[in-house]
Amino acid sequence: MNIQALQDSSWWPVLWSVVKILAVVVPLLLAVAYLTLAERKVIGYIQVRLGPNRVGFKGSLQPIADAIKLLFKEIIIPSSANRFLFLAAPVLAFVPAMLVWAAIPFGPGGMAISNMNAGLLYVLAIAGLGVYGIIVAGWASNSKYAFLGAMRAAAQLVAYEIAMGFALVGVLMVAQTLDLSKIVEAQAGGGFWSWYWLPLFPFFLVYFISGVAETNRAPFDVAEGESEIVAGFHVEYSGMAFALFFLAEYANMIFVSILTAILFLGGWYPPVNLPPFTWIPGTGWLIAKTAFLLFVFLWIRATFPRYRYDQIMRLGWKVFIPVTIAWIVVIGIALETPLRVLLR
Repeated sequence: MNIQALQDSSWWPVLWSVVKILAVVVPLLLAVAYLTLAERKVIGYIQVRLGPNRVGFKGSLQPIADAIKLLFKEIIIPSSANRFLFLAAPVLAFVPAMLVWAAIPFGPGGMAISNMNAGLLYVLAIAGLGVYGIIVAGWASNSKYAFLGAMRAAAQLVAYEIAMGFALVGVLMVAQTLDLSKIVEAQAGGGFWSWYWLPLFPFFLVYFISGVAETNRAPFDVAEGESEIVAGFHVEYSGMAFALFFLAEYANMIFVSILTAILFLGGWYPPVNLPPFTWIPGTGWLIAKTAFLLFVFLWIRATFPRYRYDQIMRLGWKVFIPVTIAWIVVIGIALETPLRVLLR
């Protein structure tokens, strides 16, 4: 069957969708694998040590070795656990971490799995589902440590999801669209200074820090605080069941970073609209910005000690939410005055 006949067949939309999904999921899983290596290397250099350096050239095959180890480890199910929910929980955490990528544009001209008019709304809806996997894991394990970690994760999600939502409302007010591609296009023209990070700086900070908290990363990792509750919600998990939680966490890290780049850092546009910056393809700039924000994730982990749980709740409820509400009011007033030219 030639290419034209294949395109004319009724199977072509399905095949093309599968190709686009694979083009996103395969690099994403590779990025997740090597982000673990990058994390161990970056933190190692910050702490003046080498990190993994035995498997492959300077540890380059360490993620492959870790994947093989997890693949062949036994999944042990506690005798008092709810077997069905215990095994379903990792899937409930992993699937939303993959589904959310359907709306992410990777470049101009509709480079996305699905070009959604309400992509930002889809992202908000799907991103909040992952916590159900954590809650189910904590309950189904029938362990006090796991249950306490799940309750911490749920309370943390409520606190920071509201702040993240208000930050996205600010972007929506300025861009006047829910389409992620159009939000990026609204930041074109002036290079670095036309990106939303400057007029929406409080939203930028709140969104990114809330993203660190939403992904249960240090210093907000009380849901799996080793010094307090052993390993939190996944204390009873091993093998590929644990690996799915692991994959979901790192995929969410990449997602928060790329969404921050799209909403606040101009997406695929270069910082300066002059050569040689314009010689780099737009997708390259998006990847570079995402990589920088991921480095900030790792830098934060290596720098700050873990917060107490009451400090995390205070930051979310008493600082981030009031700041975002106040800045929404400021943006709303500015959009009705001559200052709106600075926002658009």
